[in-house]
Amino acid sequence: MLSKKTKYAIKALMVLGRNYGKEPMQIVKIAEEERIPKKFLEQILLEMRNAGMLYSKKGAGGGYSLNKAPEDIYLSQVMRLIDGPIALLPCVSLNFYRSCEECTEEHACGIRDTFIEVRNAMLQILNDTSVANLINKEKELSLD
Repeated sequence: MLSKKTKYAIKALMVLGRNYGKEPMQIVKIAEEERIPKKFLEQILLEMRNAGMLYSKKGAGGGYSLNKAPEDIYLSQVMRLIDGPIALLPCVSLNFYRSCEECTEEHACGIRDTFIEVRNAMLQILNDTSVANLINKEKELSLD
């Protein structure tokens, strides 16, 4: 399940993506717009800034902005940064692999084999979906 922290991170990135190329946005404005607790949002934005996704400016006219174009920030990057592994099992994770304690023959495990397929399908979507894609999808859905 997607954590609330990751969901808030994606929502904040979408706000900043819609504001891309304009003045930095203050945390209060982002928090109000997306109904995210301000203190929690501060932690999330700082984490994304430290990872190079965001730029921050202090003082008058300060705030946060995207450090990359919305087209260049993918859901897989955000999820890994905020929550770590995307895979549902540690033995199928690409970046956070751990063998399962109860497994004796990993190469012959039907559960593992199935969840490799799940991981691959999910990664395909997450690697292909950018912040810009989400912004466009919302525009399309609001027209329906």
